[in-house]
Amino acid sequence: MTTNDEAFARARAVLPGGVNSPVRAYGSVGGVPRSFVSGRGPYVTDVEGREHVDLVGAWGPALLGHAHPAVVDAVQRAAEKGFGFGASTPAESDLAELIKQRVGSELIGKVRLVSTGTEATMTAIRLARGATGRDLVVKFAGHYHGHSDGLLADAGSGIATLGIPGSAGIPAAVAAQTVVIPYNDLNAVRQTFAELGPRIAAVIVEAAAANMGVVPPEPGFNAAIAGIVHENGALLILDEVLTGFRVSASGWWGLEANDYVADLVTYGKVIGGGLPLAALAGRAEIMDLLAPAGPVYQAGTLSGNPIALAAGIATLNSADSSAYRHIDSAATTISNAASDALAAVGVAHSVQHAGNLFSVAFRATPPRNYGEVKAQQAFRYPPFFHAMLDAGVSLPPSVFEAWFVSAAHDDGAINRILDALPGAARAASQASA
Repeated sequence: MTTNDEAFARARAVLPGGVNSPVRAYGSVGGVPRSFVSGRGPYVTDVEGREHVDLVGAWGPALLGHAHPAVVDAVQRAAEKGFGFGASTPAESDLAELIKQRVGSELIGKVRLVSTGTEATMTAIRLARGATGRDLVVKFAGHYHGHSDGLLADAGSGIATLGIPGSAGIPAAVAAQTVVIPYNDLNAVRQTFAELGPRIAAVIVEAAAANMGVVPPEPGFNAAIAGIVHENGALLILDEVLTGFRVSASGWWGLEANDYVADLVTYGKVIGGGLPLAALAGRAEIMDLLAPAGPVYQAGTLSGNPIALAAGIATLNSADSSAYRHIDSAATTISNAASDALAAVGVAHSVQHAGNLFSVAFRATPPRNYGEVKAQQAFRYPPFFHAMLDAGVSLPPSVFEAWFVSAAHDDGAINRILDALPGAARAASQASA
């Protein structure tokens, strides 16, 4: 039998860092990453044959749990017809209509299907620039919108600071087209537009921040941004790659008061049911600027792949109101238990929610922005993580990630999590910087 150590050693010999996405390398928690070979329902199994309750959920797509029968059946039936044709298929319209049905025509006029969330946000930025004739994009520190060059810019929490590259290989001139400001700070938004308004094409914001841990927007924040943006002739891009169709049947926008409308919305994760699929959607008059209808170019050989479409459609069709009620309830049970376990051993912490997404921050008060997220006792998370892993529970391997619960997390899986939490809390309490 192959061990996890052997699997990782083999991977490091042929893959940079031994992984194909950095967080998988356990860099922030240490130790040897688990190499998984199968998943079913709320469980994943590693190469050593050990079963773990999964709270990563493929970073969001496994809304129904792993290998849900309806999704597997849909994929198998689609695969029997062919893996892709390089041409349009009726399923593309099926998914676009399903997205519009769930969210509403007020927000969604037309949809362009792509393969990844990065591709969706990258296209949204290009489209916003094409629609406005402006160059600058405003983002919030700590928000992640994929790894395209301009969106990796991060200038910390300085107000209206022109971005510097957040990665090697990004030209400073490219990064300088992104303005990075603090999250949940409307004064920063207003000041930025006062100084740079005629040059700003769009503001892009995670509908609810969940890539620095979960930090929800303060009530009315997204609506206020929309007002400021539209007063200044710019566009609002709402990034729901992570929250879309996970936190509710219509995403985070559906949980808010719906008293504002974004111009463009990006989706991913859940809409592909675990296969590579994402989408850009928005007002028809803006979407029609995309080629071939308009002058803004975007293309993709695998866009709208029929097998991915089958998985996404089956996932959305199976994610009914009872599934969301179960996920919400299970997430509340698990997050409350985590908080109780940490409180019992005197560990300062806070738990924040964005619908059924939640995360633990090792600080007494809930963080409102990236600066406050970083000002926590993050050293407590690695022992907490490994204690859970040793007890058969797979958590996100970073304190700066959300926890994902699925509709398949039944009483047996939840009880295994609850049983593991007290030991993990003790491990966190004994950690030192």
